[in-house]
Amino acid sequence: MKKTVTGFTGSSRYAMLVGLAAVGFGMPSVAAAQDGQPDTATDTVVEENEEFDTSNAIIVTATKREQTLQETPVSVSVTTGETLERAEIRDLIDLQTVSPSLRVSQLQSSANTTFIIRGFGNGANNFGIEPSVGVFIDGVFRSRSAGQIADIANVARVEVLRGPQSTLFGKNASAGVISVVTREPQFQFGGSVSATYGNYNQIVLKGDVTGPLSDSLAFSVDGNLNKRDGYVDVVNLGEDINERDRYSVRGQLLFDNGGPVKIRAIGDYSKIDELCCYVGNVRFGPTSPLVFAVGGAVGNEDIFDDRAFLNILPENEIENYGGSIQGDIEFGAFTLTSITAYRELRSFNQQDVDFTSADIVNELRDQAVDTFTQEVRLTSDFDGPFNFLLGGFFFDESIEQNSGLTTGSDSRLFFDLLAGAGTPGTLSGVEFGLGLPQNSIFAPGPLTTEVFTLDNQSWSVFGTVDLEVTDWLTLTGGFNYTDDKKDFALSQASFDPLANINVVDAVIVGQIAGALQIPPSQVTPAVINGFATNPQTAPIFQQIAAAATNPQLNPLLGLQALQFQPPFLALPNAVEPGQTRDDDFSYTLRASADLSDRVNAYFTYATGFKASSVNLSRDSRPAFGDFIPGPFGSTILAPSSPIRDAGLAVPNLSTGSRFAGPEEAEVFELGLKANFPGLSFNLALFDQTIEGFQSFAFTGTGFALANAGSQSTRGFEFDATISPADPLVFTFATTYLDAKYDSFPGSAVGDLSGLRPAGIPEWTIATSATYTHEFGYSGNRLIGRVDYYHESDTQILDGLPDFIDTSLADPFAPAREIARLYSREVNQVNASLTLALDMGLEVSLWGRNLTNDRYLTTIFPGVAQSQTISGYPNAPRTYGGTVRFKF
Repeated sequence: MKKTVTGFTGSSRYAMLVGLAAVGFGMPSVAAAQDGQPDTATDTVVEENEEFDTSNAIIVTATKREQTLQETPVSVSVTTGETLERAEIRDLIDLQTVSPSLRVSQLQSSANTTFIIRGFGNGANNFGIEPSVGVFIDGVFRSRSAGQIADIANVARVEVLRGPQSTLFGKNASAGVISVVTREPQFQFGGSVSATYGNYNQIVLKGDVTGPLSDSLAFSVDGNLNKRDGYVDVVNLGEDINERDRYSVRGQLLFDNGGPVKIRAIGDYSKIDELCCYVGNVRFGPTSPLVFAVGGAVGNEDIFDDRAFLNILPENEIENYGGSIQGDIEFGAFTLTSITAYRELRSFNQQDVDFTSADIVNELRDQAVDTFTQEVRLTSDFDGPFNFLLGGFFFDESIEQNSGLTTGSDSRLFFDLLAGAGTPGTLSGVEFGLGLPQNSIFAPGPLTTEVFTLDNQSWSVFGTVDLEVTDWLTLTGGFNYTDDKKDFALSQASFDPLANINVVDAVIVGQIAGALQIPPSQVTPAVINGFATNPQTAPIFQQIAAAATNPQLNPLLGLQALQFQPPFLALPNAVEPGQTRDDDFSYTLRASADLSDRVNAYFTYATGFKASSVNLSRDSRPAFGDFIPGPFGSTILAPSSPIRDAGLAVPNLSTGSRFAGPEEAEVFELGLKANFPGLSFNLALFDQTIEGFQSFAFTGTGFALANAGSQSTRGFEFDATISPADPLVFTFATTYLDAKYDSFPGSAVGDLSGLRPAGIPEWTIATSATYTHEFGYSGNRLIGRVDYYHESDTQILDGLPDFIDTSLADPFAPAREIARLYSREVNQVNASLTLALDMGLEVSLWGRNLTNDRYLTTIFPGVAQSQTISGYPNAPRTYGGTVRFKF
């Protein structure tokens, strides 16, 4: 006979066991509700007179069905709401410390966070690139990291699914999925309130309440506020940055009368308004003295002193809101589920992008994303050997970005000194020679203005079939067919007059005008063509072209480094349609076996897919072949190409990418899951490859988007829970990754084929110890937790493009060599001590990064400062206390 444990926790014995399991598996934790707030979606089934098995209490929905962690034939880690509370994990950025296959990094703003699983992930810096790791909150796809990182209240569990998941999720899950499941409203009145105070004047307030409105209708409301002073001193402005200032509210309604129909409606709103993020100086380049020469300052090379110099504070405003309705209808052995959602995301960012106190270059981005999603799936629950899931997913999203660069009051002098090797006056001479107004080059004001739009529609059909061949062997087949279309338009105005002149073409036009004794304005393309092809003037043209492309004879060629924001070729145009059209059939084959009551094994072969991504940036350029630039970017000397022949070429047009093609993933995985009294573990061995991985690299003035030919990762994931005695639980999880670019000849820093991709640690470890002391039979407990997170030393970046030396046989070699000097090793210790009273009051002391371990999360080329290296450091030690009351 079975009984279902619902309602309040009831007994201290049950409460203790839930507390023990809460450090759970992978990084483990039982998917249980708060005390007094059971989660009906994760009720635990227990055999009467059988010892409660903590590992089996972990209920997950990784396969879109409720199963115990041991039964789930997928490499998945589960972190529960209680573990998030004990470890003081407030958002997905901190989740990596308990899930070692996941890596999360925050970049230049609160809106830019990249999620990486097994070494695969991208997309934060460009709204045209959807991440390879899909994030779902209560079954709703969140397409951009700015809509994922807000503090999440009332979490039941977070599931991290590793490897391609296209046959279960309808959109872009080629590397994995993060699925956040929050608590449903309850038909028993309850809730919690908590207040936290920490260093840097951190104040966190949280509250939730749930209960019945009628016999069939329940509600819940939750909200949180998170404020903290910044820990980085902007010395010249007397302000602190890297603060926290965010809040969110959410309301839910649940209709459930015990019948076949169940409906859950969710509405939420969150806002972030922060000064973020700190960029420090890692290496002085040759231009750094010029910053001081114009009256500015830049931080020294000790990036961990948390001292910055900026001319404006970095503003981040993010609004993220929307709603969803999930309906479940049971009829016979079938359940029909529908999830309908609409969301809006608004992100505004203004930043000093040269990261000095000199007023050189500032950037503004104003972005809007509107998303509608619809998922429908039908699942069976037959008594026989055959069961299935069949689903459909529709995605409709529109993106608009208004952005631009502004040159500041110190820009003119800075670039004038740069052009003159420290001596002013060069730009005035250039203006005179080219007939430009004096003081027009790098004059204060707009440098660029941009409007980018993207409309994306996709639909997919997916499903799985399970066949129980014997009592112990189940075969599973899954599929996903996706059709994806994107239409995009990009336009940019570039205002600097020097950037609008090609210095080779200017010399050619001037020399032809002199030879023909006509004004330069009359030297049209027809006149140039006639002069170049006329047998009498053709030799003269060849001499002019040779001189114009010779740095010894054309001193203007040395100014090309200052033309970093040239005119932009808008699209769609007559050659480039501004669209992508993709479709793909992915599939999964799996065999899972119950080797015994306590040991399960599985083998999986799966493929995955992510559609083309679009380079929504000012670095979007035509593909080579659509346009072939001439020497030094000359249009006059450029060979025939569709863009040139159509008369579309603009001065200084170069090639790059408008979009990157699809990613196609493949994984072989062998898993073993075991559950014994006092010991349970999961082991997964895998070999995963992504063909056409969408690589996105910052080059110093823009972003290069390209497909790597192939990137692969082999390795294993192991996690275990050991409970030698009831009060004590140890967890250990580790991931080993052997990563390689199998083929990547066209990266921004040369041929990376055969090399290990940067930023992927070989070893990652997450371990914890939790001790729960019960005070007799009072129900009062003292819970101590210590956890440790480690990433082995790894190179941070593949290369730094502004160290390219074209005089060498391999011009990219210096760019890769300099990057090898910068690596990262992580050793983070976190701890908490909680007194939990039976009446619902909890008092906690906690600390994160207790040893104040500091490291660089990433580095990048300094903006408009050749061979300067900038970087983002991690956060310092934080600590505080929390008082929580559950009722």
